[in-house]
Amino acid sequence: MLHFESDYNNGAHEAVLRHLIETNDERTHSYGDDNFSEHARALIREATGTPDADIYFLAGGTQTNATILDCLLEPFEGVLCCDTAHINVHESGAVEATGHKVLTIPNVQGKLMSNDLRRWLQAYFADDTAEHMVRPGAVYITFPTELGTLYSLDELKALRTVCDDYGLKFYVDGARLCYGLAASPNVTLPLLASLADAFYIGGTKCGVLCGEAVVFPRGNAPSHMLSRIKRRGALLAKSRVVGVQFEALFTDGLYFQIGRQAVHLAQRLREIFVEEKGYRPFIDSPTNQQFFIIPNTDLEALHRIAGFENWCPVDATHTAVRFVTSWATVAEEVEALA
Repeated sequence: MLHFESDYNNGAHEAVLRHLIETNDERTHSYGDDNFSEHARALIREATGTPDADIYFLAGGTQTNATILDCLLEPFEGVLCCDTAHINVHESGAVEATGHKVLTIPNVQGKLMSNDLRRWLQAYFADDTAEHMVRPGAVYITFPTELGTLYSLDELKALRTVCDDYGLKFYVDGARLCYGLAASPNVTLPLLASLADAFYIGGTKCGVLCGEAVVFPRGNAPSHMLSRIKRRGALLAKSRVVGVQFEALFTDGLYFQIGRQAVHLAQRLREIFVEEKGYRPFIDSPTNQQFFIIPNTDLEALHRIAGFENWCPVDATHTAVRFVTSWATVAEEVEALA
């Protein structure tokens, strides 16, 4: 069986595991106050071009989104995102469970567009009863999106401008950030850091066993962050485990290498499905998530040889499917599928 279900269905990159083993016998302080985590922070500050950044390590993406958005928002505020956003669709109401409403705007190719965001905000603040409604306090996007699409640099800058005009925090979910950066022609990690108030660098989907690195790029973390994180049950006692893994990821450019490999193989997948086999793409994705329209009569046979996700019905006789490459995908698997 070939596996293209997700980018977190394997263990960890060999270099990450090796570093965990090499450092296993060393004794350190807990709760992120260890030399491995501190070195990982230094490496991330260098990679992001943010020498003053506050950086925290959390275990997983849903936990990170719920915790950090709770830190960014006032108790009476909600977070704006597009309707296909991860926090709205695939996090089981985790953000709402913190007391903050998720406010949605229709997506365009999986993206929140700045003109739609501005129109929503104009209508909200023009309403005489706005004080009786959930006040928007932050804007949330993912890079790349849930549909594998990418924001251009101009689109990111336009979102930042709207946030500035209305006093909103701009938060970027980077669960698959290494794949988005690898596919983007002009968005770099330092550029993203210059635009966001907070973002996280995904590890779980990008080669580590578990862990995400939250970055407040201008040293702008809210006060008492460790207390805030612990209150949400998100403070790892053995935080060094994540620190060690990010130390490996950001040594010798491994994080970026992982992204390039997966995106290269995803584009080969696209070539196989569309150009060689004649299937139609469901959406134009340049990243490690590829979506195709498959006749329902072909699905059973395809599922017998490969793991992938049935994404949604297209019509009575066709289904959109998702194939995902990752740090663990090798060329031999892709060619075997062909």
